[in-house]
Amino acid sequence: MVRIRVLVVDDHRIFAESLAAALAAEPDVDVSAAGSGPAALRCLERAVAEGRRFDVLLVDADLGTVAGAVPAQREPGAGPPQSGSDGIALVAGVRVTHPGVRTVVLAERDDPRRAALALQAGASGWVAKDCSLSRLLAVIRGVLREETHLPPALLTGVLRELTAARKHRTDSERLVESLTPREHEVLRCMVAGLGRKDVAARLFLSPHTVRTHMQNVLGKLGVHSTLAAVALARRAGVRPADLAGDVVERSGQLA
Repeated sequence: MVRIRVLVVDDHRIFAESLAAALAAEPDVDVSAAGSGPAALRCLERAVAEGRRFDVLLVDADLGTVAGAVPAQREPGAGPPQSGSDGIALVAGVRVTHPGVRTVVLAERDDPRRAALALQAGASGWVAKDCSLSRLLAVIRGVLREETHLPPALLTGVLRELTAARKHRTDSERLVESLTPREHEVLRCMVAGLGRKDVAARLFLSPHTVRTHMQNVLGKLGVHSTLAAVALARRAGVRPADLAGDVVERSGQLA
């Protein structure tokens, strides 16, 4: 019998233990539990080292969220948050570090926007926490067959969100393409979190010239702040400057 290794990731201990116990009663399921994103990542790494990789992660959508708090809304197409401490961010991290593991998000409420973000982050499913055990098992086995599972009531809303995100990404790509090669370099440095003086030192330009380039970038992108420019750049797929590996050639003169 081929056994399915499942990791439940939820910071509500009673729920996590109850779900793990219910799944463990299945003859073909081995299950463990973790109470946070970092703990889950440690479990994954330990399992790899021991040659017992997990197959599926069941991740709480509100992992790390204070009870009663409303999760922050993100701009369509902006991608998941970059912290491993919340559910959707954990999904994104696992997709990069453990691409063979399928993730399913467990949610207390239907939310097309967050479900779309979860799919963009790499989730294979979005399931209600109060669904039946048979339904959850069907989803677990389905995602291992490369299926994507969503509640029927969410399909229209999720498709609308994904379409909006695709439009935002297309518009963003068009704006980024209007930049000159030098402005694109400056934008990549901005995405990497560098300030004006650091960009100047990196590109062998004067701070005054960098300021002009940054103003031109904001103007061409149609935004009014560095944060907005960075968000738009990420939607367009602009990579941050590789601060460790990129070699920047001297432009020949300073302004």
